[in-house]
Amino acid sequence: MPATRSQRAAAVAAAGAAATMLAPAFVAPKTAGAVSANVTPASAAPAAPAAAQCSVLGAGAAALAAAAAVRPSKRCARKEAVVRMATATDVDVDTECINAIRFLAVDAVNKANSGHPGAPMGQAPIGYLLFAEEMQHNPKDSKWVNRDRFVLSSGHGCMLQYSLLHLAGYESVSMDDLKQFRQWGSKTPGHPENFETDGIEVTTGPLGMGISNAVGLAAAEAHLAAVYNKPGMELIDHYTYTIAGDGCMQEGISHEACAYAGHLGLGKLIAFYDDNGITIDGHTDLSFTEDVGKRFEAYGWQVLTVSEGNTDVDSIRKAIKDAKACTDKPTLIKVKTTIGFGSPNKADSHDAHGAPLGADEAEATRKQLGWDYGEFEVPEQVYDTFRKHASSGAEKQKAWEKMWEAYQEKEPELAAQFKRAVMDRELPKNWRDALPKVTPEDKGKATRLHSQDCLNAIANVLPEFMGGSADLAPSNMTLMKCTGDFLSGSYSERNMRFGIREFGMGAVSNALSLDKTGIIPYCATFTIFTDYMRGAIRIAALSQAGTIFVTTHDSIAVGEDGPTHQPIETIPSLRLIPDLTVIRPADGNETAGAYAYAVERSKNDSRPTMMAFSRQALDNLPNSSIENTLKGAYEVIECADPELILIGTGSEVGLCVDAAKRMDGKKVRVVSMPSCEIFRAQSDSYKSELLPGDVPKMSVEAACTSGWGEFADAFVGIDVFGASAPGGTCLDKFGFNVDNVFSCAERCLSGEKGVLSNGSQGKH
Repeated sequence: MPATRSQRAAAVAAAGAAATMLAPAFVAPKTAGAVSANVTPASAAPAAPAAAQCSVLGAGAAALAAAAAVRPSKRCARKEAVVRMATATDVDVDTECINAIRFLAVDAVNKANSGHPGAPMGQAPIGYLLFAEEMQHNPKDSKWVNRDRFVLSSGHGCMLQYSLLHLAGYESVSMDDLKQFRQWGSKTPGHPENFETDGIEVTTGPLGMGISNAVGLAAAEAHLAAVYNKPGMELIDHYTYTIAGDGCMQEGISHEACAYAGHLGLGKLIAFYDDNGITIDGHTDLSFTEDVGKRFEAYGWQVLTVSEGNTDVDSIRKAIKDAKACTDKPTLIKVKTTIGFGSPNKADSHDAHGAPLGADEAEATRKQLGWDYGEFEVPEQVYDTFRKHASSGAEKQKAWEKMWEAYQEKEPELAAQFKRAVMDRELPKNWRDALPKVTPEDKGKATRLHSQDCLNAIANVLPEFMGGSADLAPSNMTLMKCTGDFLSGSYSERNMRFGIREFGMGAVSNALSLDKTGIIPYCATFTIFTDYMRGAIRIAALSQAGTIFVTTHDSIAVGEDGPTHQPIETIPSLRLIPDLTVIRPADGNETAGAYAYAVERSKNDSRPTMMAFSRQALDNLPNSSIENTLKGAYEVIECADPELILIGTGSEVGLCVDAAKRMDGKKVRVVSMPSCEIFRAQSDSYKSELLPGDVPKMSVEAACTSGWGEFADAFVGIDVFGASAPGGTCLDKFGFNVDNVFSCAERCLSGEKGVLSNGSQGKH
């Protein structure tokens, strides 16, 4: 049952009496525009003497316990302060709106009997200011190109975001949706999912991923503004906001991406650090004692501190104002909050982190915060406040559309490009004509060099194509020659210098696609180092990001660098990720086909593609073409009625061709299968015609043999780690030579099945 007004008055009186024994009584949030002394640069923030605080706060402990039923704790001082601050003597609009957010979170988590109520209770003031005052957004058109972006990096606290979307008027989150939190088929899943809930920019949950995505969103804004904005006509002019928690700050991905953001000087990126000092294990001082503010200052960020984030709304307002005033650096606003704020018995503890408060504690929290409303009940003035601001966002969009009309008249060429690439998100007609083509007579070369040719051909015709490598551009061959480096002062350029930050690179690239402004992002590294960004690749597939993952040095043919750099299980394991297309081209035409597929899948479908290219030179194949590559598998050596089919990928297709030539008198079909995923999508008739069920089939790939049972009866691969030696020597020693493939093919033809060669012969 909700607290009655008389109960609320009694609670306020009791806490007020207790507060007189402690320190000056709690003061309700000040009106907008007041200057707060509680916002300080991080380097200037004084350290509070713990002993003095304990002695002052301890004097009123007994009274507070009686008034608010605070349970004893070794951190009693902070707990008592939390109770004192949570009991307001006056309710204004700010407080009403903030508490509405808190209790929607409490009620939804309780109803689901699952979730994380504590973070939304502490972050509610930040969310309120963003969605009811600061953000430029229009709930009626969530894809407006110049909207501000918001990312909840601490995605487990997603009831904060769902509550804000509901209060702001997004049709995707009704009150019924809030009541279905974490239930089958609901639009309010357990972590924010951009593909489920309109108004969610990116999928978050894995900690640190969201703030890293925010870096990518801010980079997209900087690039598009530099390309398209003209004096008096700023088509792109918006901020990216993100809320991150202690877990995000601990994950290594946040270091990678945030260091990159500081290097770029992304002044329209504003990150709130919800510094509540609690993780699942307990208080963060168990494992996390670094100075996060100084760390971000070292990255090149402006760092501000709000010392009382639970109630001092004006200090947060001022911090946002100060953040916007700093245009050459991203800003971290370190906001000291209390997890589960207002809960008499669970605030400031891990008990509020990942479990419902429960009915009794929810009732006690209502009394503590003076919330007179029932479950899922929201006062009209709260809706009015949020939706008034949302209406102003709609008016800003109308003004933007008027500016866009003028822009089309004054800048017709740029306007046409903006409309096609950014607004309509369409590819130019006949863009594929730019891709290079080769013949079997052309001299063979490494597919990474073919990739370079394709990438530069695309760059000339698609201005929305941008990306870079994790400090491997000369090896990955991924530098675009027609443009410069995307850096502070040159945001209009398209070569992104990610540094040795694979995981951060993947997350930033995903966000370039999820920005929904038509950017086609690519990022590159060695195939083996996709392990460093596996989480970002998986999230790309899950969240429908059109990232193109370019990888090179795709097998043991890497050679001398040895087994640390030689992928064995990497490509087969990436094929296990749902909705990720993996392509391993065998020559120049297949490489062009891979890029044709990847670019169109990115632009048209917003889905990711991973490509693996060779270090060593490969001959060009008969019958290879863009069109055949887009079938996923096709005949390289045609045979109308085969006795045996050899299936190869990448560098092993040529090996299969050579082995087939040795099989005199035998009818052998050789199939190149650059992509299992694309082949699966073909018609059943095509698949059965290419790979008849009654014909023995053998796969040959310089990778582990797992997974090939879907297409073949016998397998030649490598199920052991490689070795340090020249690439050709490694291939030969581990069985990737004509003699061994020929021998295994004869065994397959005679009826042998399973793994016929696994590379173990190369171990010494």
